[in-house]
Parts: sequence; C-alpha cells; structure tokens
Amino acid sequence: MKKILLWLLAFVITICAAYYQRKTGPTYPKSIEVTLNDSLYKLKLIRSIGLDEPSEVKLHIKDTSVKAILYFKRFRSDDNYQSVLFQFKTYPVNSYVMNRIFKMTEEKGLFADIPPQPPAGKLQYYVELTDSKGIRTIMKETPVVIRFKGGVPGYILGPHILIMFITMLFSTGAGLLAFAGVPSYKKYATWTLILLTAGGMVLGPLVQKYAFGDLWTGIPFGWDLTDNKTLIAMVFWVLAVIMNRIKERPLYTVLAAFILLLVYSIPHSMFGSELDYSTGQVTQGIISIFFLTNQKNS
Repeated sequence: MKKILLWLLAFVITICAAYYQRKTGPTYPKSIEVTLNDSLYKLKLIRSIGLDEPSEVKLHIKDTSVKAILYFKRFRSDDNYQSVLFQFKTYPVNSYVMNRIFKMTEEKGLFADIPPQPPAGKLQYYVELTDSKGIRTIMKETPVVIRFKGGVPGYILGPHILIMFITMLFSTGAGLLAFAGVPSYKKYATWTLILLTAGGMVLGPLVQKYAFGDLWTGIPFGWDLTDNKTLIAMVFWVLAVIMNRIKERPLYTVLAAFILLLVYSIPHSMFGSELDYSTGQVTQGIISIFFLTNQKNS
C-alpha cells in the first residue's frame, strides 16, 4: 500500500510538472481575452510554427463583422512593420479524434498569412482589431514572438516525448522510494538513467537536428537551456547510480530526482536556438541577449 501511494504521488507530481512546463514555455500560445461586439473571446496567439505547417496567425473569432490587421517584422531587427489583413476562412479538420470524440469537423476564424522564416528564425507581431465600438490594438507594447522550426518526424518526436515523460515518472518514483527507505528505488534509478539516456541524449538531439539543424547546442558548443538542463540531470543520475552500486546511498537518488524535477520544470525552449538576421548564424537566445546588452552599454 505504501508503494502504491508513493507511485500515485509520483504520477501527480509528474503531471503537474509537465503541465507547468508546457504552460510557461516561450513557444506555448499566448492567451489573452478581448471583448468584441459585446462578446468575450479567449484568444491564443501562436508563438511557434513548424515549416511543415501553414505559416499563418489564427484568431478564433467567428464574428465576420470584426476586421483585423496583423503587423509583423523580423525579431531583433531594424525592419519596419509590415501589415496584412486577416481573412475569414473555414478549414476542414482531418482528425479522427476531433471528428468523432469532440464532434469538430471544421475550423472557422480569422487567418493572416505571414512569410515563413528559416529554422530558428523569429517574427514579432501585434494585432489591430476593429468592431462596432472602434479600433484597438493588442500586444503592441509587448509584441508576440513566433519561432519557426523544421518539421520533426512523428516517429522521433512521439517517442521522445513519451520516454521523457516516463523518465520523469520513474525519477520521481525512485526519489520518493529512496526517501521512504524502500529498497526497490535502486532498480528504478537504473531505469531512469537508461530512459534519460535514450530520450534526452539520443532522441533529444535528433529532435534538435530536425528542428534547427544542430544535434547539440549545449555545453561546450553553446548555451541552449534545454540541452544544458538535460546534461545536468544526466550527470546527477549517473552519479546516483554509481554511488548506489556498492552500498545503498539513497540521498544521492533523492538529490538526482530533485534536480531532474527542477530542470524538468524549466520551460522548454528558453534561451533556445535563434537566427541572428544580421549574421545569418544560429545562436542561442541567452547569447543574443548578452551581445545586445553589451552593444547598448557600449
């Protein structure tokens, strides 16, 4: 009964961490609320586009009397804003799950086409809306940033996501078992290391390669936070497994589980790959921020 309760707690912690990571990530859609013609709309402004997807910004507004204009330019550039009108469109939804379970067969709303960028290229944008009460702008002071990425095959991305979720579950479970003094923590610690190696150190770089053209952009080649946090977690789990081979040292497993939970909660893609339009080189966001700050201070 004790082990069952610990595994239930591990599952809840893993779900909460995954949800937090997804909701706070810089590529997760920006949620805003706006009232148009006395109707409240909860909009999700896109912040990530795959090059195998339509290059457009969507506003789920079904009121055809509402007019909208998208203003956009390349991120961290001296470009002038360009504008494009949103068009009301209807798209078929070709998904068995959406069709049968959610009874959704089509998607309606306002769509604005934007020029696709190279992998790791970014556009910033804001929106101007017009309804019966007048004109208003959304996100003009803090523009939304879209990052473009290459298409990642499902047979790589799917296993990567699944294995990393199971890794987090086994890691949390091993840490809780070790904290509670349950000997089986050593078995799950070993499985955590195996899964982290497969999901984070093998499939993770492959996802990075397809999306942005590089297998590894962490230390010693760069400061990509996703790569580096995976590397940190890997070091602690290798240490935990080694230290428990001769005799039981549960504290190392508890520490490794805590570190993985900590780095897992850091939003994906923070300080991730970014195309520098002035040089044509792909760098990491933290490096771009560093150089921009230095330029302003010089």
